[in-house]
Amino acid sequence: MKLIALGLNHLTAPVSLREQVAFDEDTTAAALHELAREPGIDEALILSTCNRTELYVSVTAGAESVPQAWLSRHHRLTPGKLDEFLYRHDGDAAVRHMFRVATGLDSMVLGEPQILGQVKDAYQQARQANALKTPMDRLLQHTFAVAKRVRTDTRIGAHTVSVAFTAVRLAERVFTDLRQACVLLIGAGDTMELAARHLTEKQVRRLIIANRTLENAQELAGRHGGYAISLHDLPQHLAEADIVIASTAARQPVLTREVVEKAIAARRRRPMFMVDIAVPRDIDPAVGELGDVYLYGIDDLRQVIDDNRRSRENAAREADAIIDLQVERYMAWLRALTIRNPAVDLRLHAESYRDQVLEKARAMLARGKSPEEALAFLANTLTNKLLHHPSARLREAALSGDHDLLHAAGRLYGLDENESVETSDE
Repeated sequence: MKLIALGLNHLTAPVSLREQVAFDEDTTAAALHELAREPGIDEALILSTCNRTELYVSVTAGAESVPQAWLSRHHRLTPGKLDEFLYRHDGDAAVRHMFRVATGLDSMVLGEPQILGQVKDAYQQARQANALKTPMDRLLQHTFAVAKRVRTDTRIGAHTVSVAFTAVRLAERVFTDLRQACVLLIGAGDTMELAARHLTEKQVRRLIIANRTLENAQELAGRHGGYAISLHDLPQHLAEADIVIASTAARQPVLTREVVEKAIAARRRRPMFMVDIAVPRDIDPAVGELGDVYLYGIDDLRQVIDDNRRSRENAAREADAIIDLQVERYMAWLRALTIRNPAVDLRLHAESYRDQVLEKARAMLARGKSPEEALAFLANTLTNKLLHHPSARLREAALSGDHDLLHAAGRLYGLDENESVETSDE
């Protein structure tokens, strides 16, 4: 089996393509079942976030091209459309990539912590779909341990900014004093939780939270002193917002050009600042063509993020050193799975002899032999059977002068190598 990591991310593909290959929570389980049934696929995991879509698969020899073909076919893309945007890592390079992803070293925000939770979610989905076996399950467990160690032993997480924080920081550049701004958050997931927390710290004048499930919006609003609405009520409240930050799992835009155009008219041309950090996008890109609307997508946040990146690059180098060591440890464990362990064979061999001799000793007792006679037979016969082959090989080694085998036998059986090895007949 070969481990392959195949995918695209914010560095290799534009958001317009990333949203075409994204998987949402509702479709991932079915996609995992479909992928796991592909010829040559033995294990599968799908990781899909706003910045990346990746497949981690174990494949048999000759099936290396199956994951890429499946990805294009599943999303009904023209064959070859993804070729120039995809990256692929095999074997230990795939292990290293997974470790770097989970520790935030491959993220737009270097060292950001949210990705680890997303990897854990992907792991749970793959387990529930029965798409994992021992090798990849062990890899994921190792991944979580590596991420924890990197967080503990380096400063990769020090002063880290999340995408949500970056969106708020960008809004603050436009609206110098957020205490005068009304902010609308579309979505109620972890990203919006972080955004709401940052906005509360900035003491925004008003916070509105819109979500498909009103109860979730109400819970988030209750924690941060906001006002909750459903997505259905967005058109009635959009004109109130000076700042809009959107991050939902919707497959289609929740804000169209027409809705935003009406809101701008109602605002009497007062500017509206919008940040769309969802993939697929929540705000129709055509909204950016409207006057008095300043629309930023997730890829536009890179400059703000880069300003904060340099302070963590030394920590990233330390993290890479830890990862290199842990990659080798996992690969050593994986190699051991493919090596036949003689200790297992030896034990099975000995247990087989034991069962045979024990059965004969019981038969002796059943025929009326004394317990002492049956025990003597058991001990002598079992000893002779277990030592027959080793003794024969040691006799041959002594006659041929094979000192390496003689010394190895001394080490194997815990004997004093300074003493001669017994080679007498049984």
